[in-house]
Amino acid sequence: MEIAFWFSLFMAFYTYVGYGILLFIIIKIKRAVKGRKVPVDLPGEQLPTCALVIAAYNEETIIREKIADTLALSYPEGKLKIYFVTDGSTDNTAAIISEYPQINLLHKDGRSGKIVAMHRAMEFVDAEVAVFTDANTMLNREALLKICRHYADPTVGAIAGEKRVLVKETDDASAAGEGFYWKYESTLKKWDSELYSVVGAAGELFSVRRDLYKPVPLDTILDDFMISMYIAQDGYRIIYEPEAYASESSSANVTEELKRKVRIAAGGIQSIIRLAPLLNIFKYPILSFQYISHRVLRWTVTPFFMIAALILNVVISIQGAGLIYDLLLFGQVMFYLLALLGMIMEKRQIRVKALFVPYYFCVMNYAVLAGIIRYFKGKQSAAWERSARKV
Repeated sequence: MEIAFWFSLFMAFYTYVGYGILLFIIIKIKRAVKGRKVPVDLPGEQLPTCALVIAAYNEETIIREKIADTLALSYPEGKLKIYFVTDGSTDNTAAIISEYPQINLLHKDGRSGKIVAMHRAMEFVDAEVAVFTDANTMLNREALLKICRHYADPTVGAIAGEKRVLVKETDDASAAGEGFYWKYESTLKKWDSELYSVVGAAGELFSVRRDLYKPVPLDTILDDFMISMYIAQDGYRIIYEPEAYASESSSANVTEELKRKVRIAAGGIQSIIRLAPLLNIFKYPILSFQYISHRVLRWTVTPFFMIAALILNVVISIQGAGLIYDLLLFGQVMFYLLALLGMIMEKRQIRVKALFVPYYFCVMNYAVLAGIIRYFKGKQSAAWERSARKV
């Protein structure tokens, strides 16, 4: 029982903290031996041709802001084409976009889903690289320049931009937790990229070589993750570029964030099944290590290890196994009590951000369990559902 407890505790610790510590140590050693490679900006003539693809479904309230943001992006004249795909939109999104001759509007009636829209858009793309971003996120002016400079390296097949969650002082647990989570994720992605490759890209901002793009099955839940990981599976690296970032507001509340996390968790299980070859550490030694440590454990067994660690700790402490077990149990109970207190305060709209982080952490792990159940029950649709966000 004690062995099971320590193993469960170690796995939970490794998944969320230990991997980061190990990665930090490895990177420090690598820098000491090989130095640190710094990306170099390229002159305009050396940059590849680029297509910016944006799927927009009923986004009339924000589309003009997105268009203005897009047209302000820096990239060499004649090397950038912009595509907005508005399939199925029933509001004025397509009509507004049609007012801008600089933009290629792709629209057809009937909603087939984001994946179908992206695949259809790629049929029109003849540029060397494609960059994808969401209609409700804003990019920094230099984003495309910072992304496309990496394609000078032939081993690079995809680029993951940084997601930044806009957090206000008055925001609740969804914002504070999501903001903290993405800051930590960004740090891990920087180190992953420096070691070898990022394990997947987020749809807010990512890019691929056009000739490496593979259409994913239409029932794919995490299309952005799968598109990028197919490229990694083919032997190319995914680079993380924090100087290219997409900014968006946090989820409107914890309920909306939970809905999004459950969908991601269900998609994570689907992705692990479909990317089974990447679990072969003999074929992909470094990538498999990163993939299992950063993604697979979070999306599969770690929430169960957390539950096991608590239950086993209670049983062992009742049996009087020693002070160390009592202290560990006290620490676990206090953490979950803080999470519970965070939930109560969030419901009463009392802002104590120190309590929002453990609450968000518990919500995130609950979402994994719910997502696993939903996926295997066949109740998770691949159709993207917009989560309400703060304004």
